[in-house]
Amino acid sequence: MHVLLVNNSPIPVFAYGGTERVIWDLGRTLVGMGHRVSYLVPAGSHCDFATHVLPIDTARPWAGQVPADVDLVHFQFHPKFESEDALGRPYLVTEHGNARKARPLPLNTVFLSRDHAARYGSTQFVHNGLDWSAYGPVDFERPRTYYHFLGKAAWRVKNVQGAIRVARKAGVLLDVLGGDRLNFRRGFRYTFSRRVRFHGMVGGEQKAGLLNGSRGMVFPVRWHEPFGLAVIESLYFGAPVFATPYGALPELVPPDCGVLADNADALAEAVRANRFDPRRCHAHVLEHFGAGRMARDYLRVYERVLAGEKLNATPPVIQGPARELAWKN
Repeated sequence: MHVLLVNNSPIPVFAYGGTERVIWDLGRTLVGMGHRVSYLVPAGSHCDFATHVLPIDTARPWAGQVPADVDLVHFQFHPKFESEDALGRPYLVTEHGNARKARPLPLNTVFLSRDHAARYGSTQFVHNGLDWSAYGPVDFERPRTYYHFLGKAAWRVKNVQGAIRVARKAGVLLDVLGGDRLNFRRGFRYTFSRRVRFHGMVGGEQKAGLLNGSRGMVFPVRWHEPFGLAVIESLYFGAPVFATPYGALPELVPPDCGVLADNADALAEAVRANRFDPRRCHAHVLEHFGAGRMARDYLRVYERVLAGEKLNATPPVIQGPARELAWKN
């Protein structure tokens, strides 16, 4: 099978990563299984295992950008065709976010979690997975002296202020990965506490090193997480997760790998009582959220689409609000 992966972000991942990290690992794993993979991504991208790396041009018709020998096109965003058959060949869309407006998506759309799909009136989802070999080994003997927040702290829905509140109540150090002490993006915000350390946008070895020294992730988001790559990255490094019970989080964090609650007092109490086994958190991610499992799940979906099946009987549409969910400090 020859699959074309289409995305608006360049590859490879140079720092923080997100969708581009997932489709890189998906493509590499599919090639390792004997398939061919090409990418349609922004100019300047490169990939040593791909058949083609083509520059995307959103001003041109999609049909003219797809190589003739491609069997299936896998978009990482809604291509907004005039009709379901406008591309002239089988295609799949993975929806990665929470739409602000109720606009219908293509019939062959899949989501990132069971909850994510349900909120669009669908049952079709494939959990993300990552190539954990790229993250290196975990040092379980290393002293773990702080907790961490991992995410784009400038997004209010990520609730970094709630994470800081939990850490203060629990009396623990908090390292913020993905934000700065002084923030003008959402109005003037300055965090005075020296028990909260900010590292900016981190990636690669720096992020791995910080996660490997953490006793746990504090992540009280106030929206329905479609998935949560930061959550599975933290669990990989043996850090249990203390978060809100929204979106995909109950699918990612079992009771033996963390605590989910919608208020700071409950999460702070759980942090203080933290006796979770880092090796169990690590094993959970290896078992359920690897790139191999993700690739196999997508191959099953690809085969259904190639057989002419429509994944959804009606166009998926987001149902209800996904932001500003309950949180009590």
